[in-house]
Amino acid sequence: MSRLPGLDLLRAVAIVWVMLFHSFVVGGLGERYAWLSDYGWMGVDLFFVLSGYLIGSQLLKPLSQGQPVSFGEFYLRRAFRILPVFLLVLALYFYVPVFREKPGIQPLWQFLTFTVNFLFDYQHNQAFSHAWSLCVEEHFYLLFPLLAWWLTRRPSMAKFLGICIAVVAAGMAIRGWVWLYDMAPAQGLDGPGRSFNQRFVEDMYYPTYTRLDGLLAGVVLATIKAFRPMLWWRLQASANVLLMGGLLVVACAIWLFRDRAGFIPSVFGYPLLSAGLALLVIAGAGTRSWIGRWRVPGAGWLALISYSLYLIHKPVYHLVQITFGPQLQGQGVIVFLAYAAAALLAGALLHYTVERPFLRLRERVSVWQSTHDHSHEAVSECA
Repeated sequence: MSRLPGLDLLRAVAIVWVMLFHSFVVGGLGERYAWLSDYGWMGVDLFFVLSGYLIGSQLLKPLSQGQPVSFGEFYLRRAFRILPVFLLVLALYFYVPVFREKPGIQPLWQFLTFTVNFLFDYQHNQAFSHAWSLCVEEHFYLLFPLLAWWLTRRPSMAKFLGICIAVVAAGMAIRGWVWLYDMAPAQGLDGPGRSFNQRFVEDMYYPTYTRLDGLLAGVVLATIKAFRPMLWWRLQASANVLLMGGLLVVACAIWLFRDRAGFIPSVFGYPLLSAGLALLVIAGAGTRSWIGRWRVPGAGWLALISYSLYLIHKPVYHLVQITFGPQLQGQGVIVFLAYAAAALLAGALLHYTVERPFLRLRERVSVWQSTHDHSHEAVSECA
């Protein structure tokens, strides 16, 4: 399947935005350039929307055509895609302590079971904290195929809309409850116990059940494309209008998240942000919009290595800092470019030496499995 320039550009924007946000690992960009990094956490939400759309399309297209879901093949493909690079980076974190951007780290079993986002002790164990988003993705990969299969056994628009509304409403209700009864009592407290910020990260920001808005937005797009092709065609015909609308909605979300841990943004901000990002993904998922029509130099390559780059960029920042700290004193974009260049090199190395070979192996296994299944069917028919 040919790559779409618009989606590559959005994925590239997402990873660069996240890298800018994580510049705090090496002291940040400074007040002058804080606007470049402060909202970079939104890049993860963009990844969620893209993942919901791409994985949703992968599963829902055959279901819309009456074809069965091969759960084994789906989970096998996800395992080849996710696990090799993740396990290597995880091994580095645990067996090469200098690799860690922070000294403390959660127990190994929590990373291996993808439960670390529910159990994080952010005060003491911040190393490899960005694995939280991978946990959310893994829970999505595990449960969504089963839900998609169940929903398409007897397709119902009312049932689908009801589940979507329930997921959004539940997320808002949980985040509101967490803010009122968990976070608010800790405001202004300096004594023992978990701080307001720690409660925000652990109980609001990391858990899967509070962060489903982006994935759901992507799945909604995939559902429209698979089951309502005429509506998808009309959306693509207005791609540039939706692109501008998406930028406007994201700008409103950025304005709302000025107080990132406030009650109003915590409850309403994530659905708003996801809706804006979904409009951008619609524009990028075709060739009629400005971002879908032209290839931005380097965007496709950044999109290609984005997964490896996401996993390794924070420890690389740390390694560069402890190795070349005196030469890189200060803040600002120019200094950050040195860190970014090292991260890009490490991400590319990880992609080409680990991720890509396993992706090629995955394709060979898929071809063998398909050939084996067809041979088995032919023998059964002859018998």
